[in-house]
Amino acid sequence: MYKKFETSFAGKKLVVETGKMANLSNGSCLVRYGDTAVLVNVNMSKEPKEGIDFLPLSVDYDERLYAVGKIPGGYIKREGKPSTKAVLVSRVIDRPIRPLFPKDYRNDTSINALVLAVDPDILPEIPASVGASIALNISDIPFDTLVGTIKVGIVDGEIVLNPDLAQREKSTLDLTVSATPTKICMIEAGAKEVPDEKMLEAIKVAHAEIKNLCEFIYNIKAEIGKPKSEYKSFAIPEDLADFIKDIAYDKMKEAVQTTDKNQRDENVTKVDNFVIEEYKAKYGEEVYEQNKSMVSEALYKAEKKAVRDLVILEGKRVDGRANDEIRQLSAEVGLFDRVHGSALFSRGLTQVLSMVTLGSSSDVQELDGLDEEETKRYMHHYNMPPYSVGEARPSRGPGRREIGHGALAERALEPVIPSQEEFPYTIRVVSEVLSSNGSTSQGSVCGSTLALMDAGVPIKAPVAGISTGLFTKNGSTDDYIMVTDIQGIEDFFGDMDFKVAGTKTGITAIQVDIKIDGLSYEIIEEAFARTHKARNYILDEVMLKAIDRPREHVSKYAPKIETIKINPDRIRDVIGSGGKTINKIIDETGVKIDIEDDGTVYVAGVDQEMLDKAISIIESLTKDVELNEVYMGKVTKLFQFGALVEILPGKEGLLHISKISNERVNKVEDVLSVGDEILVKVVEIGKEDGKFSLSAKDAMKV
Repeated sequence: MYKKFETSFAGKKLVVETGKMANLSNGSCLVRYGDTAVLVNVNMSKEPKEGIDFLPLSVDYDERLYAVGKIPGGYIKREGKPSTKAVLVSRVIDRPIRPLFPKDYRNDTSINALVLAVDPDILPEIPASVGASIALNISDIPFDTLVGTIKVGIVDGEIVLNPDLAQREKSTLDLTVSATPTKICMIEAGAKEVPDEKMLEAIKVAHAEIKNLCEFIYNIKAEIGKPKSEYKSFAIPEDLADFIKDIAYDKMKEAVQTTDKNQRDENVTKVDNFVIEEYKAKYGEEVYEQNKSMVSEALYKAEKKAVRDLVILEGKRVDGRANDEIRQLSAEVGLFDRVHGSALFSRGLTQVLSMVTLGSSSDVQELDGLDEEETKRYMHHYNMPPYSVGEARPSRGPGRREIGHGALAERALEPVIPSQEEFPYTIRVVSEVLSSNGSTSQGSVCGSTLALMDAGVPIKAPVAGISTGLFTKNGSTDDYIMVTDIQGIEDFFGDMDFKVAGTKTGITAIQVDIKIDGLSYEIIEEAFARTHKARNYILDEVMLKAIDRPREHVSKYAPKIETIKINPDRIRDVIGSGGKTINKIIDETGVKIDIEDDGTVYVAGVDQEMLDKAISIIESLTKDVELNEVYMGKVTKLFQFGALVEILPGKEGLLHISKISNERVNKVEDVLSVGDEILVKVVEIGKEDGKFSLSAKDAMKV
């Protein structure tokens, strides 16, 4: 049955339609926000997935180029695998919703957001996120929490909600906030050194508008929401949980308390094996095989309780650190001569190697998506191979996690990257995670800052990143303990991974993953204070001691790039018919030449002599012949009445026989030959046709 609901959201009309499209889904809605339209469908399998101990939730944000009136490039002419932007939006939709499902729910659940039309002033990820919340709430899927999402910018010092295109271009903040009516449940941000206080203010303003949105969603749910389905619970039976807790808890507490991760893993494995053998002895091999996944989950929960109780009840972290203590740090730069820039950053067992490559403007990444952005000159890629966690399996390329972490590091560093006018290079950074034990994304921020400075990239300020964790008593944000620099085990068993990167001046990026139903303002404020202090410590004590400023020159193995400006009307003179002229320059000098529409010419090459030669040719090609100027020309053709002399590339003038010498010349061939160089002066330029006449006699008088 068709229904239509309307409200005002951040000053713009938001329309939700149901019952018109995709009526076979468990829940579906078409969200129109301005002229942007997104169809969101949610579906649940009829039977649960056996043998797993996690929520099998998938989120897909599908971009279609028809939404912006484009036909895909390439030969295939249809959309392929999701773009990086689509992957990142899928993660943004997923992160606030996942913790709000029942913990014992195991049915396959999918969320699909299909972008149908895009208004440049309204980013489709907002109606997509809002639509996911609405579709879940009105469906029979056992999801029963109101959650909303909004974008926030800062324009001329003022906070702006869901900024339009013009505002986004001027904004110093790109913040996405998801929240329930009472708590913040997701934060994602890129910022141009925004102070902690301003960031917190922006989050509070966002939350106020989200509360209104949640009331709108509640009204839709109250009118058309389906009764929630019963589902098979995968909660661990109480007797099994008690049996394993009784024999495993104390042993687990002892097993996890060591600074050595490998030793800790070995200790936990011994406890696991002991408990399994005890279980088999009591209940038999056959019963164990039937309940194998539940036994495994019960052991996981026993380890989790041991770690959490140590922190919450005894004030101990598993490696003995104080709550605000950072693991041992080290940094090194310039590891490989042939690489344009390199750095190795370590924090405990987390170790990241970052490598920088500098290229010409033709190396920019071309984008074929729904955004206005068509190219990208700064790229950050992140790889986390299996060996980084001690696993023996083949690498299958970057997954969503790797893409997300690379984008987070890219966002953290982008505000300090120099403009193309300041540094005319395309920049690619690759972070290779060599060892992982917590917050590798922030390790890549630190390592990449160092590698950029080692490469001679004049970044505006060094950036560091760190993460804080949270342990709450029974999930209550009123009673909690926060810890700085979480390692892997604290990430797995804690309630929060609050990652913040920034300079000494302010924040450049945030990403918050939460496993409870949300955070209070007090927790967010404390996380900002802790990460600010930790960032400054990492910068002063380690990073700036390894390299305190960008190198004055790029590597001798990096291309040298010179920039010149020519009259845009003369671009065709440099390119030539069918590219003949520019290709000849490239062949002669071995350089790369990129020309912008405004007449900016980038010339890149390793050999400075060839670089200078190419620039000289370009300048001469675009130089205008000037009256009364003297040139060294080359004779190109002889006539009875004189000779043609080339004074600039492609520019020939007539030297009449009477202007060759002060002496009488009877035959041109007597004094000139093709290929001779001769000094000439421009004595006349035609106003209509631009043809010019030359004189060797007058040049002698100068």
